[in-house]
Amino acid sequence: MATRQTAGTRAKDSDRNTTCQVLDSALGDGQLSGEEHRIRVAAATTATTLGDLQQLVEDLQNDNAPVQMPDLKKPSRMAGGDSGWGMRAAVAGVLVVLGIAIGWGLYGNTTSPLSFTSDPGAKSDGIPAKVLTPPTQLMSLGGLNGLFEQMRQKFGDTKGFDLTIFDDYASLERQDPAEPRRALRYSYRGGWADPSETTMSSDARIVDLGAMDVPTIVGLIRGAPETLKMNPNEVKDMHVSISHDDDMDAAPGTLSIQIFVSPNFGNSGYFEVDGAGTMKTIHRPAP
Repeated sequence: MATRQTAGTRAKDSDRNTTCQVLDSALGDGQLSGEEHRIRVAAATTATTLGDLQQLVEDLQNDNAPVQMPDLKKPSRMAGGDSGWGMRAAVAGVLVVLGIAIGWGLYGNTTSPLSFTSDPGAKSDGIPAKVLTPPTQLMSLGGLNGLFEQMRQKFGDTKGFDLTIFDDYASLERQDPAEPRRALRYSYRGGWADPSETTMSSDARIVDLGAMDVPTIVGLIRGAPETLKMNPNEVKDMHVSISHDDDMDAAPGTLSIQIFVSPNFGNSGYFEVDGAGTMKTIHRPAP
């Protein structure tokens, strides 16, 4: 039986991609600015529940979007009743099955606790475990350098329109090699997932996203709460957005690196630097 979706239902990657497509549609028809779209997409890619995703699009007119958000229902309550002997019998049955399963788990080597045919897969094969260690703490020196190395291995370079980085997750937009007028969004969670199509904004510019002083930028990330006059112990989350600098006076290929900080309570803030870590602008949260 299908699970009824409510605001508290845990979101899947497909739900996050659906929300991003609705946001892309809103960007395409002028409901969102490029900056609003970037911030909401970043929030969508790390949303935990369907309710979190719904809040990102509830003020939008999305009837013309290529996909639609699910209609969330209020969770129903199942009426209780007298358990009686039926409940006691059910509990007893569960305990018997649980006992069999535990015994099989401790001493069995067959495909199921009720099978007595030896399982070839249970025999020792002498193959040692191989542990994969992809970069995860992406806002560290090793993590950020590791992320750029993963981009080079996957794509051959570190170029793209936009790269949004969280502590253990990243979202990258690159030009579609088969259609230059289209952008592709890749998500990184220890590896690059298959891409999804996204709307290319009119101000999108390809830039080398890895052309930065990584140690300096990592230091600025770690000092971001104090830079924004926030208590480091009250920070809820942080993320970094890297893209082409749209300033008319900026040289071609100049990076815009925006570092966002959100506290547990109160307003968020951010500041912008270039690839060398030089401050461009700062937006401290309103008191």
